[in-house]
Amino acid sequence: MTKHRVAALAGVAVLVAGCSSPPQSGPAPTPFPETGSSTAAAPDGSFSVVATGDVLIHPALTEQAEADGGGKIDYRPLLAGIKPLISGADLGICHLETPLAPEGGPYSGYPSFSAPPEIADALKDTGYDTCSTSSNHTIDQGAAGVSRTLDKLDAIGVKHTGSARSASEAAKPLVMDVQGVKVAQVSYAFGFNGIEVPAGKPWLANRIDVDDVLSAARKAREAGAQVVIASLHWGVEYQHEPTAEQRSQAKKILASDDVDLIIGHHAHVVQPFEKIGEKWVAYGLGNSIARHSEPRGDTEEGAAARFRFVRDGDRWKVDKAEYVPTLIKLDDPIRLINLSTSPASAQVTKALSDTDKNILSLGADKDGLTRPGK
Repeated sequence: MTKHRVAALAGVAVLVAGCSSPPQSGPAPTPFPETGSSTAAAPDGSFSVVATGDVLIHPALTEQAEADGGGKIDYRPLLAGIKPLISGADLGICHLETPLAPEGGPYSGYPSFSAPPEIADALKDTGYDTCSTSSNHTIDQGAAGVSRTLDKLDAIGVKHTGSARSASEAAKPLVMDVQGVKVAQVSYAFGFNGIEVPAGKPWLANRIDVDDVLSAARKAREAGAQVVIASLHWGVEYQHEPTAEQRSQAKKILASDDVDLIIGHHAHVVQPFEKIGEKWVAYGLGNSIARHSEPRGDTEEGAAARFRFVRDGDRWKVDKAEYVPTLIKLDDPIRLINLSTSPASAQVTKALSDTDKNILSLGADKDGLTRPGK
């Protein structure tokens, strides 16, 4: 039994994983619980996924973490506001944008990041199960930074994909057991800020190429994956509208039977969701946690994407899609909050309005996308 679902569903999950024929139709779908808890009933055999945007560790966040830890670095209070949301999912997906430094540092921020490894501990404590690691900052600290990051994630039990320490590691698909369902994740980025991937190590970080994404998804299917989620680091920074390239790539990728969902990040602002055929793409979830030197307002607004998968014959599909707006409050102390459970205020109202506008700009609400409390 995984960490999130009540014990009564354990037998159902095992049954689903082992069946050679689809089950009969189950109970009618029920809404996600608004608080992010897992107490509400869900269709038998279903599983939920929650994904968030950029984890971008600027120095001001580390200063806050040191204050919260009484001299030790502790990012958990920063992220506590979304812990019920993330830990309430059957699969929690983060995007760790920055490489990790050695224990004790040295640390650095923009433009060449090297983040305290304690952020990984906080992500684990918040409830994340896996992180995409391919971003434009993946090789800021070279191969050593990649190795340190993945070593740390391995040590605390958080899965990862998008960068690798060897060719053999890069070739092995990430396939996870989620409520008895085999779920794979692949991760790719548009580029690396002009840094060349070290000679002889093309596997160090994944660069977006549609054919490569589809090839990785196909290999994951061959390894037993029943659902494949693509995490893509793409788009234009601070631009809410997805680029023509993003939309073209999304259509090509989702046209394949091998990919079921796209989760996007990089722009540091929220971008829209879109349903393409019967599948979803979240073009950009904004920042999960960051503290830019010049906050723009929309760089503090983010969203968690929450999807429920149910069995449909011999395939799995999303039967419920939600977005949960978040906000990085920069007053002392800095905190990440879940707007769907926050008390009403002028700041909360504005952030909700902004996020609604940007996420629904392509009409995703007409295709069934909802937000808790709206």
